[in-house]
Amino acid sequence: MSATGNAGTAGNALGLPPFSLDVQSLDLGPDVKAVGLELLGTESREPVRGKDAAEIWAAAFPVLVGSEPFVLDFFSHIDRVREFCKVHEIQSREAAERCIVLPRPTEEQLRQLFERFEGETFGVRAGSAAEDPDTALERDLSRRGLDAYQAAYSRYIFCAVLEPEDGWVTLLSATLWPSEVIRRLRPAVSRFDVHIARPN
Repeated sequence: MSATGNAGTAGNALGLPPFSLDVQSLDLGPDVKAVGLELLGTESREPVRGKDAAEIWAAAFPVLVGSEPFVLDFFSHIDRVREFCKVHEIQSREAAERCIVLPRPTEEQLRQLFERFEGETFGVRAGSAAEDPDTALERDLSRRGLDAYQAAYSRYIFCAVLEPEDGWVTLLSATLWPSEVIRRLRPAVSRFDVHIARPN
């Protein structure tokens, strides 16, 4: 286990950071490699939501992708997503029948998206394959939702299923292991006083 940030938080009787990010391997079947990330209140063990969660996730994803291209995939409530992107001047493109793709949003745009669409499930694809439209996958996302990532993630550094309201992210990746995810995340989340842990 490793801790980041300031250990002494005002009002916390145990002297622990207010937030915990649990990072662990997931067993999703013999042919699927995945890492789960769960953002929780350290004492309550309830999912972190709202502004705090939006800021932490928005800081986490740029360091997970590094210099690689990445996109966000929305496949539900797309009218609201389309309007939100227009009002906030976030670049987007229509994909397939029912999918909106947002190429490489900034950290501030990610924060806005995480906060506004906290109750939705959406996805992230990272890697050189995200530079160009992935027509087959985007069509599959329109029809099957994020289950489509399972057959496609090996073409990317990762495909991530984001469920912000539950404080949960599933990274499907053939190359990122929990230790590497933690190494990348530690500097980004330290300013939020987050304890990073690998549950047994």
